[in-house]
Amino acid sequence: MGAEIVAALDEIDNDASVRVVILTGAGRAFCAGADLSIGADAFSPIPNQSDSTQSPRDWGGMLVLRIFYLDKPIIAAINGAAVGIGATMTLPCDLRLASSDAKFGFVFTRRGIITDGCASWFLPRIVGIGTSLKWCLTGAIIPAEEAAEAKLVETIHKPEELYSAAQKIARDIAANTSAVSVALTRRLLWRGLVEDHPMASHRLESTLIGITSASADAREGVESFFAKRAAEFPSRVPNDLPPGWPFWSEPTFTDDGSSV
Repeated sequence: MGAEIVAALDEIDNDASVRVVILTGAGRAFCAGADLSIGADAFSPIPNQSDSTQSPRDWGGMLVLRIFYLDKPIIAAINGAAVGIGATMTLPCDLRLASSDAKFGFVFTRRGIITDGCASWFLPRIVGIGTSLKWCLTGAIIPAEEAAEAKLVETIHKPEELYSAAQKIARDIAANTSAVSVALTRRLLWRGLVEDHPMASHRLESTLIGITSASADAREGVESFFAKRAAEFPSRVPNDLPPGWPFWSEPTFTDDGSSV
């Protein structure tokens, strides 16, 4: 499933006609986690096919990082149980909407393992360290109401209204915003979480304001405002992203030179 989602996201990123992604589940669950019928092997990392000396990688982390690197905004419409990787794969999504039937489980300690999907990075940044520790150390099942109180999800909806609520937000983004502006802003906000001083964000923003202010989208944004009409932004993603974007080097799995 992880490989299929990654392949779909690759296709989406290369399709300029796609503006927004909605990630949801089929059936009663959003995603109930690893298939435990094969035993503890269900949690085994994936060996590197091209380099047998490289440490195996957590597939949940590979999936979450692909969502994180997406150039299109992504909304999670969590329609039911989201457990294990089902919970952690929602964390890099830009918005999380939940059905009243949804429930979340960071149940890793109850299965004798640790969090997957880069959850130790994402979860404290979303709900805070205290809530993250409570949820992950206990491995308890979290109802939708508690998830909303902790800001893990933005809103809760009746099951039959969840997908239409996600579509409403997606259509608002697609109809009223610049695809390039959204792509750049999405990555800038995540990037800002790891900068050690606002000056780093100031440098990036200054460069990108210089680029985007000279674009056809900026001209259209101003002209449509004064004409009191809906904007029709011409730029598309990935076609019109700035050359060399992103303007920083992304780390690789072996950057630290270790084998663990």
